[in-house]
Amino acid sequence: MKRREVLKTLSTIPVAGGLMSIEPLVASASQRKPVIDAGLLSNPEKGALALGPQIYQSIGVEPLINCRGTLSIISGSTELYEVRKAVEYAAMVHVHIDELAMAVGKRLAEITGAEWGMVSSGCAAGLKHVTAACLTGGDPEKLVKIPDLTGFDKTEVIIPRYSRNQYDAAIRNTGAVLIEVETVEELKKAINSRTAMIYLFSGPRAYYDGPLSIEKVAPVAKEKNIPILVDAAAEILTVPNDHLNRGATIVAYSGGKALRGPQGAGLLLGNKDILFSTWQSSSPHHGPGRDNKIGKEEHMGMLAAVEAWVKTDHAAKEKTWISWLEYISKKVTAIKGVTTQITEPQGVDNRSARMSISWDPAVLNITGEEVSNELYNNSPRVALGGGRTNPADGRTSISISAQMMQPGDEKIVADRIFNILSAKHEKKTVVIEPPAVDISGQWDVSIDFYSGKGEHKLYLGKQEGHEIKGTHKSTFSLLDIAGRVEGRNVKLQSYYRENAQSIPYIFDGNVEGDTISGVLYLGEYRSANFIAKRAESGRRPMMPITIPSHGGKKSDSW
Repeated sequence: MKRREVLKTLSTIPVAGGLMSIEPLVASASQRKPVIDAGLLSNPEKGALALGPQIYQSIGVEPLINCRGTLSIISGSTELYEVRKAVEYAAMVHVHIDELAMAVGKRLAEITGAEWGMVSSGCAAGLKHVTAACLTGGDPEKLVKIPDLTGFDKTEVIIPRYSRNQYDAAIRNTGAVLIEVETVEELKKAINSRTAMIYLFSGPRAYYDGPLSIEKVAPVAKEKNIPILVDAAAEILTVPNDHLNRGATIVAYSGGKALRGPQGAGLLLGNKDILFSTWQSSSPHHGPGRDNKIGKEEHMGMLAAVEAWVKTDHAAKEKTWISWLEYISKKVTAIKGVTTQITEPQGVDNRSARMSISWDPAVLNITGEEVSNELYNNSPRVALGGGRTNPADGRTSISISAQMMQPGDEKIVADRIFNILSAKHEKKTVVIEPPAVDISGQWDVSIDFYSGKGEHKLYLGKQEGHEIKGTHKSTFSLLDIAGRVEGRNVKLQSYYRENAQSIPYIFDGNVEGDTISGVLYLGEYRSANFIAKRAESGRRPMMPITIPSHGGKKSDSW
C-alpha cells in the first residue's frame, strides 16, 4: 500500500478504546448548532478581559500601528477578514485532523499548482518537520527517536554558508548535523550516503546569483536524489511557484506575514510524498513535532488566506500603499528642512512600499532615534524603522513600511510625526562627566537570570580616559569587550555569536568601592541583573618578568 493511500483506512479508527465508524461522529458534529455567545465575558470586572475593540487595553496592553513590517515581535500581520471568518466557523465543530489535513493539502495544490500543500505551526516548525521527514523517510520508529539519530542512515543537512541564519535552529533541533559549503565543488564533495537534505535560505542575493544559487544547486541535488528545502518565510506567494520551478523540492512560508493568515501557521508546498512524511511528523502525531500543534482553526484560516491571495488585485493594493505614504509625505514636508523619499514595492522578500523621512538634527534639535522612541512609547503608538544618523551628511532619518498599515493609519501617523518634528525642541548640550573610578583589572561577575544564575568574568585592560577594552569570559566563550566610564557609571558591550545566533551583552552599572552592580541587557532575550566584584588577583601589582638564562646565544638545536 502506498503512503498516500494509507489515509483511506481511516474509515475505522480507535475511539475510547474500541473501533467504530467515524461517519456518525462527523455527521452528528456537522448537525450541531454552535453556541454563538455564552455571554460569560460580557460584563467583566475591572482588569479582567473585556471582549471588544479595547480587548488589549482591558488587560493593560496598548496596541500599536505597524509601520515597520511583519516582524514576529510586533505580532506579524493582521489577519484578513476572510481568515478571521474561516477561523470563527472552523472553531464551532469537530473534525478528524488527518482528514482535514488531506483535504486542505489537496485544495492548496489545486490553488497553487504545487504537487501538494500542508499547513504547519509556523514556518520554523515547518522547517523542523520537513527535516524530520527527510531524516526518517516516513519510518515512525525513526521518527520517535529524534533527536537521537543513532543508527539512522541519514543524519546530515547541507547548507551554504550564506544560508546560515537564526532560524536554522529549527533544523538543528532534529539532531541533524549541518554541513557548511561555499562552492559547487564543496557541495559535491559533501554529499554522501548520510545526506538527508539541502537547505537554502532565499533571502540573501546569493540565493539567486551566488556561487551556490538554487539554479547551481538544483542539478547537483537532482542527480543525487537529494531534496532541497527553501525557506521563503517573509516572501509573497508566487503562483505558479517560483522556487519550485527553479528546482526546490519543498518551499516554506510564514502564514502570518505577507499572506496575512493565522500568525501561528505556516505554509509548505511541494513534493507530495515528502509532505506526507512531513505531516506524519507533525502534531497530532507523537514524536518530535508533537510540541508544534496546529489546530483545525489554523488549517482553515491558512487555506482561506491562500484562497484570498490568489484572488487579490495586488497591483491595486500596492497603489494604495503608495497613496498612504504620499499623504504622510505631503504632511511632514510642510516642515522646513524635512525631505522624504518613497520606494515602490520591489522583489518578493518583505515586499512593501517604503518611505524615508530625513532632516538635519542640528536644526530641529531631535534625532531619528528620539522620534522613533517618542512614537513607540506614547499613544497612539507607532512602530517604525530607522532612527539613524548618516555620518556622511549628518542628516537623521526614520523609515516607514506600508505593508501592514491599515486604512486610516496614514492620517494618525502623519499627525504624530508632524507634531513631533514641528514642536520646539531645546538644543541639547551633552555633558560628559569625567571618570571617577578606574575599573581596569579582573572582575568576577554574578548574573541573576530569570530562573538561574551565571558566573562570568571580565578582564579589563588599562583604562584610557573614558575608554576601556578587555576580554569577557561568558558561559562558553572568550569575547572582546569594550565600553566607557562616565563618573561612576560603567557601560560595557560584547557579542556572543554561534550557529548564526547573536547575543549582545550590554552591562550598565554603577561602581561603589570594589563592586559594579546594574542591569545586563540581552537583546531579544530581555535582561538580567548583575553584580561584579573586583577579584583579589586584580589588585596585585604586575610582577617583574625574568627571562631564564641559558648561557648566551640560543642553541641551533633548540
